[in-house]
Amino acid sequence: MIESASKYLSLVALLVGLALVWLRPGQEDLLKVDTVISSLLKYEAKYVEENQPRIAVGYGACKDLFVTGSHMLANVSFPANPDNFMGVGDEDQLVRMYGFFFKAGAAAERFVHGQELWKELLETGLKDTEHRWGLGGNAPVMAARFAREGAKVLLGAKLSPGLAEWLPEGVEVAGGDIESDDVHLIMEYKRNEEWDGVVSPRANRFIIHHDLNNPMVSSLEQFRQALPLFNPQLLVVGGLQMMDNFPFREGERLERILLIRDQMAAMDQDTRVHFEMASFVDESLLSELTEHIIPQADSLGMNEQELPNLHSLLTKGEVTTMADSNPRIAEVLDQMREVYSILSVAKGTNRPVTRIHLHTLAYQAILTAKGSPWKNTGAAAVKSSLTAHRHVCADKEVKPEKSFLIMDDSFSTSKEGGRRVPFINTRPLTCWEEEDLGVNICIAPVLVCAQAVQTAGGGDNISAAGLVVQI
Repeated sequence: MIESASKYLSLVALLVGLALVWLRPGQEDLLKVDTVISSLLKYEAKYVEENQPRIAVGYGACKDLFVTGSHMLANVSFPANPDNFMGVGDEDQLVRMYGFFFKAGAAAERFVHGQELWKELLETGLKDTEHRWGLGGNAPVMAARFAREGAKVLLGAKLSPGLAEWLPEGVEVAGGDIESDDVHLIMEYKRNEEWDGVVSPRANRFIIHHDLNNPMVSSLEQFRQALPLFNPQLLVVGGLQMMDNFPFREGERLERILLIRDQMAAMDQDTRVHFEMASFVDESLLSELTEHIIPQADSLGMNEQELPNLHSLLTKGEVTTMADSNPRIAEVLDQMREVYSILSVAKGTNRPVTRIHLHTLAYQAILTAKGSPWKNTGAAAVKSSLTAHRHVCADKEVKPEKSFLIMDDSFSTSKEGGRRVPFINTRPLTCWEEEDLGVNICIAPVLVCAQAVQTAGGGDNISAAGLVVQI
């Protein structure tokens, strides 16, 4: 009798347990995310940078005005013919272009041609009750991240005294003062935000500006003078997308690019050089950068839109209009291998590429040449992953309830003949060597922020966090 009652109670307990799981279907996912977070945090704790690396970062700075895209386009219908343009010439182009990237969940940045149009857009942005200001520009954002991670930093930028106060301790500025800072308008949208029935697949932003200072890379000369005394271990070059579609005089853009190239080439071989890619739409600009700037970089950083763009230019001689906002791992690994194969070949006075960092919404992928001075590739992938979440959520703590994973349960290392690698919650970092290409590759999942606070500056923070543990 007692045995029967015991069996009955056990059965009841099992059914209750199953019912609880059935009633709380998200618990399994939450447990998985919690395990991944714990595993990544343990790995991060093993690789704390105790030295104070010297890092020089150029070029430019601005003030970012963050606004909601829905406020900027209040009472405006989703465009019937969304499209991509080289720049913003009028309100119709702004609406059509914003709709184009909103629907794809992709980030983009464009120059506003008219001064009056820009003033109107800025006034509209300032009326957004949720607007906020922040430190802007690739170089200052990366410099701030480097400093927070313990590096000593030299920033090449012209700043107003007020904006300079926004920089953290440990950042020295070379570039001179300006009275007022250029403003960039960051039009943000949330994941699953709806606009006339069109739903954004992910949180992202569309950036517009009428910046007349940063495209000229006006801090270049003073930055160049300060570099020898600073003696950096790493030179980071970024912000060159500001040149995209800017109305230069004939030959003026190339003249500035060649001066940047010379500055990169003048670095001692013991000083590594990193080039941070960005949103380029002008094929002639990307071609000039590929010819003159990229050959002087040891390391490249880019996102899921920028990798296909560079890959297409190198292999087909053309830029891409739009790429998948959540590409499969096998596809991007193949593109990374091809880009590396082309750019890692020593030619004349170039620096062969020895590192490529791809940051996507779902994962971080870092490829390094075997025998290169880049250390701790796995730690860099993990640090980048955690930084992505912390930045977008604006929270130093990585919380399971604010996180979700979109990386697949397994992935192939190549579209053709690749091996399938399972995703293991307790060991989420995956690294391997490829003897034929002579590289190491590491992939870490990103804990996607479920409550995005900010997306602008994400790539800069991610790239900087990955670099600082590899110097």
